[in-house]
Amino acid sequence: MRFRRVPVAAAEGHILGHNVSCEGRRVLKKGRRLSPAELAELRNAGLDSVYVAELEPGDVGEEEAARRIGSALAEHSGLGLHEAYGGRASLLAPALGVLSVRPELLVELNLIEGVTLATAANHEVLAPRRSAGTLKIIPFALSEPRLLAALRVVERGVLTFRPLSPRRVHILVSGSADRRERLIQTYRQPLEQRLAELGAHEVQLSYLTLEQEPEQALASAIAALAAAGVELLLVVGETATMDAEDLIPQAIRRAGGLVDVVGAPVFPGNLLLLARHGGTAILGAPGCARSRAQNVVDLLLPRLLTGERPGAREIAELGLGGLLERGPAPPLERSPSEPASARAGEGHD
Repeated sequence: MRFRRVPVAAAEGHILGHNVSCEGRRVLKKGRRLSPAELAELRNAGLDSVYVAELEPGDVGEEEAARRIGSALAEHSGLGLHEAYGGRASLLAPALGVLSVRPELLVELNLIEGVTLATAANHEVLAPRRSAGTLKIIPFALSEPRLLAALRVVERGVLTFRPLSPRRVHILVSGSADRRERLIQTYRQPLEQRLAELGAHEVQLSYLTLEQEPEQALASAIAALAAAGVELLLVVGETATMDAEDLIPQAIRRAGGLVDVVGAPVFPGNLLLLARHGGTAILGAPGCARSRAQNVVDLLLPRLLTGERPGAREIAELGLGGLLERGPAPPLERSPSEPASARAGEGHD
């Protein structure tokens, strides 16, 4: 594609390169194919030449390029497509669900000259019809090689949308007998509220008293719940998991399960555990799950409810942006030789 100024008489069929105004009024908007009717408007505006874009052999117009790339994104992600004008296409969530983005592929796509894709945040929960991304072809056309390069990146899975389907969820609270009511009360409401916001899930709760042989008692409970068809098991209680050999991970192994991750680079929520037992995902939630303030449970619960099974790498990736709560800034350290007048003026800028 090339840009040049041509006589109005020779502009038919070309793309108008710039907006055209006359006496403070827009006559024609850029991007239009110039027909005899538009040429007449240009002449009436007193123009004898106009700046146009000429497509060269192999160029694909912006609308067609946006349609082809947008359709491929929708097909490979499970998102809906809303085609617009001006080389732009919008991707929409077809249902309540979670959008996953592969950042390295998104960068690769956006490095193709003329192609831009802006998305919602990685692993964001989207309501039905909520925008998941917008594709914009910057120039009036893409060369065929660039279009094909973009399609190859898209086919590798830049975006994935997983709907939130109803799941069988069980909250297993464990602790001493004398703390039963207190622990149930503190965990039930915040966890059930989170689950309700993420769809119509079947949620049950039970309390396990840990006295004699707590590891065996916990292992038996986990095995029984998995055998009963629970799809997501939330394990909470008096003490969060501190080590891969701690009580809860040992009980999961004893029950026949597999421990995937202990610890997460997220605050609040460092003391996270992820495991599985057959088709049952297990989330060992730290004490911050008792709060409705955002914590590691909010980052992982939607993904687990879609059927995703994050592993060690996916949890490690949470470190970028994993500082969810920031306390007050600590006082600045000052040199002992700093004048008292400087210290006295602190906070008055």
